[in-house]
Amino acid sequence: MSELFHTVIDSPAAMQAAVGQELGVTAWLAIEQPRIDLFAGATGDAQWIHVDPVRAKDGPFGACIAHGYLTLALVNAFLPQIWDVQNLAMGVNYGCDRVRFPAPVKVGQRVRGRATLSQVEPVGKALQATVRVTVEIEGSERPACVVDTISRYTFQA
Repeated sequence: MSELFHTVIDSPAAMQAAVGQELGVTAWLAIEQPRIDLFAGATGDAQWIHVDPVRAKDGPFGACIAHGYLTLALVNAFLPQIWDVQNLAMGVNYGCDRVRFPAPVKVGQRVRGRATLSQVEPVGKALQATVRVTVEIEGSERPACVVDTISRYTFQA
C-alpha cells in the first residue's frame, strides 16, 4: 500500500494477529535546514555536511544532509501515526535492533514512515512487539533509515 493509513490494536489477541502485517504509512514530511540545525544544536553534532550550506554545496552530497540519527529520531514521531495501541495500562520503549542508514536525506527532500509488525512475544504480563520501521525518501529506491523498534505493552486487565 502506498496511501496514508494506520492500524488500531485494542487487545493482546489483535496484536498477535497483526504479526507480519504492514501497520501503516505516514504523510510525507519535508526535511528543512532549521530542523537539521535544531538537531545539531541538541546533539552537539554540527559537522559541516549538516549545518554549512555553502561548504556542503561543494561536498560529497551537493547539499546539507540530515543526520542519520535525526532520521532515526523521526521514527518516534512516525510510530503514533502508524499504529494506535489502545486499552493499555502501560507502554514503554525497550530499544532498537539493526539500525541502518542506507541513503542520505538532503535538505528539502521529503520522508515518511512505513512499518510492519515483525514479532510479538510475551514478557511477563506484557507483550514485546518488534516493529520494523522504514523511513522512505520520496523518489528514492533506498530508504534513509531502517530500524527494528522494540516496545513492551501491558494491556488493561
